[in-house]
Amino acid sequence: MPRGEPASIKGETGQDDMRILITNDDGINAPGLAALEAMAGELAGPEGEVWVVAPAFEQSGVGHCISYTHPMLIAKLGERRFATEGSPADCVLAGLHDVMKDAPPDLVLSGVNRGNNSAENALYSGTLGGAMEAALQGLPAIALSQYFGPRNYGRDDPFEIAHSHGADVIRRILAAWPQERPDYRLFFNVNFPPVPAAEVKGTRVVRQGFRLGSRYAVEPHLSPSGKRFLWIKGGDQQAHTAPDTDAAVNLDGFISVTPMRADLTAEDTLEALQATL
Repeated sequence: MPRGEPASIKGETGQDDMRILITNDDGINAPGLAALEAMAGELAGPEGEVWVVAPAFEQSGVGHCISYTHPMLIAKLGERRFATEGSPADCVLAGLHDVMKDAPPDLVLSGVNRGNNSAENALYSGTLGGAMEAALQGLPAIALSQYFGPRNYGRDDPFEIAHSHGADVIRRILAAWPQERPDYRLFFNVNFPPVPAAEVKGTRVVRQGFRLGSRYAVEPHLSPSGKRFLWIKGGDQQAHTAPDTDAAVNLDGFISVTPMRADLTAEDTLEALQATL
């Protein structure tokens, strides 16, 4: 699919073969990336291609960061498999403008993140940053993350929901993808719930939520030499968001699907502010 065209997604019927670029923020050797690679292989079709361009090391929490002030090393690790010393957004740029420059992908997938990217986590997420960059480049993109909690943490396969439900969820999103506008394109944020795969209740399309009273903070520690270090720590991930929002339905056992754009305009305030400023 040429960049810049509306996203009438190739492969949405399951009959066409696709070229898929995948990335993540947990690193090239992360098991979640292997889960996504298996999903992408199923989606791509027998004559399709799956290309991996992922960070050489973990890049969790980097958001939509790009390596604007310094170059990044890229290394070929195997057939259609590359690692970069960069962020997920860097990896998408490398994939589109270097690795796959002669034939861009039809779809970009990012994940499967180890941990949820629901609610305010979406703003910090490198997984979402990769999908956002693909959307800014004019390509359809989906970010996928696995929520953890007492009911699924420590299971033999932490990504069993992705294995059993992921490809079907992506197919359904592709089939329902709305007509695109020419500026800030859609990308989708998918979060698998913190339950065993057999207990998934279904899929819900919902808004991004907000965990009231649950914020990122720092925790100070002293090194053996007496130097003071600060660890960043997240808030309570089991805190519910408002009804019919992502974390709320995830904690109730549903896969959440949230359509997003990179446009940060607070539309609800525009009219009032235009009248008073």
